[in-house]
Amino acid sequence: MSVSFEQLKSMVVFAQVVEQGSLTAAAKYIGLSRAVVSYHIKKLETQLGVTLLNRSTRSFTLTEAGKQYYQRCRIIAEEAEAANQQIENLKHEPEGLLKVTCPVNVGLQNIVPALNDFRKLYPKIDLDLILTDEIINIIQEGIDLAVRGAPLPDSGLQASKLTTLETCLCGAPEYFKKYGRPTTPADLAEHSWVIYKLTSGAITLTKNNKSHTIKLKGGISTNNAAARTAFVEGGHGLGRIPTYDALPKIKEGTLERVLDNYQLPDIDLYGVFPPGSAGSKKLRLLIDYLKEYFTKRDRRSAY
Repeated sequence: MSVSFEQLKSMVVFAQVVEQGSLTAAAKYIGLSRAVVSYHIKKLETQLGVTLLNRSTRSFTLTEAGKQYYQRCRIIAEEAEAANQQIENLKHEPEGLLKVTCPVNVGLQNIVPALNDFRKLYPKIDLDLILTDEIINIIQEGIDLAVRGAPLPDSGLQASKLTTLETCLCGAPEYFKKYGRPTTPADLAEHSWVIYKLTSGAITLTKNNKSHTIKLKGGISTNNAAARTAFVEGGHGLGRIPTYDALPKIKEGTLERVLDNYQLPDIDLYGVFPPGSAGSKKLRLLIDYLKEYFTKRDRRSAY
């Protein structure tokens, strides 16, 4: 079923009726008469051949079809608003303070270079960067954006995916000379690991749709990603390390990859922010910039 421009307008009106809680409130919010709002809803129901709202004298409830249709209409309305917001960001040079936090190693190797370029483009935006591997309460600390390896379910915060980071299994040449080189996933259970405490303590490898999960054990654990890599370089055990961190050391010869014919879970990097900050021009500008920065970097690394 094709969608006309008039129907798109009706879909946005419908989304606002649900958001505002009544036809009258939606009419006031949009700037239309109540009769016109009612016309759009009736026309939409006629076109779709379903009832979207069960109406009473002063209120309404959504039908099951209405609930499902609203989710799609809401996305259209939000995307239209985001498009307008993006143009506003271009029309007016943003200024003010952005307080950002992220893990130390991810920050130094990924976020700091991005923020370095971002500040050159937007010199009126002041940056306060807090590097820590601890999960802090961003609302209590007044943080605008937290860069984290996963969104926080049921936290009341909003999250926007920035990029995906690949990982690899590594060990030091010194370690392999002493303890041998694993050639199968089963071998990994017999090896010592440098354990990164912010992960689950287990690792899953996949090949040909078959998964192998290994519980990690070792004499060194840390909550800092850079320290983990340093301990692996020192020959104290194997480690699952982000590829951006491992590659320079592999080229230097201080780390070697193992079982690279198996697939490891990627790390999805998210920007997490309080729901009240969603309309901030400078925050949206930073999130969009980080996404573009990582996309361009990934394209360069592919060649």
